[in-house]
Amino acid sequence: MAYAFQGSGALDYFPCRYGTSRLLFRGPRRALDRPYIAVLGGTETYGKYLAQPYPALVETAMGLPVVNLGCINAGLDVYLNEPGVMEVAAEAEVTVVQIVGAHNLSNRYYAVHPRRNDRFLHATPLLKSIYRDVDFTEFHFTRHMLTTLRATSAERFDLVAAELRAVWVDRMSQLLGRLPGRGVLLWMADHAPAQGQQASLRSDPVLVDAGMVAAIRPKARAYVEVVSSLQARAQGLAGMSFGPLEAPAAAEMPGAAVHIEVARALTPAVSRLM
Repeated sequence: MAYAFQGSGALDYFPCRYGTSRLLFRGPRRALDRPYIAVLGGTETYGKYLAQPYPALVETAMGLPVVNLGCINAGLDVYLNEPGVMEVAAEAEVTVVQIVGAHNLSNRYYAVHPRRNDRFLHATPLLKSIYRDVDFTEFHFTRHMLTTLRATSAERFDLVAAELRAVWVDRMSQLLGRLPGRGVLLWMADHAPAQGQQASLRSDPVLVDAGMVAAIRPKARAYVEVVSSLQARAQGLAGMSFGPLEAPAAAEMPGAAVHIEVARALTPAVSRLM
């Protein structure tokens, strides 16, 4: 089988903190007293199961420290709720912002955990009034909850999806507004942004469509769209490190070959802005 397993905890992510944030990021910790590049994003940016995720590859190619501020299952709220992290990002020469899904953020219909944004906390009275036939105490994660809502009523789900899309554009605009002249948007997926609000719950970034991306692009200095190739995806688990019980989760993540493609596309875009 094409994966490297060296026992439980084969990869040491060297968890560290930056600024005044309580969040743990992937290390080793980079120095902030000289020019650096910062990267915000979700599980893909963190690089779970990978010794060299794309931020590390960009660091090697650029010869500059890259501060990996990726968080597993991050939504936009995890950054907007952490001023210390945003200060680190705002002081970078360039800050790459991975486009993450619209499901992991608090809105008029439900609340998520402020740091673990994939965790569903509770439905608001408004959502309960729309879905009186749903028991919200059964849910712990946002994607599971939203999948159930859509299966229960596609028409009612459209109301929730519209709210999530609108809130996502607003929050992403806020985030980029805190990175004046520094933000580079990164689309990293196995497909291009969907047209006509056809983005699904099954593929990442969840519910994010081309119109949403177009709405925020003017607020960034550059936009890099990386749709992984069939050849890269075919490499599967090659170059990934995980335990036997983690194989299904690892199979859902972009592999080493995909990260190489992302780094190759991102590096020249970042270089032009330095």
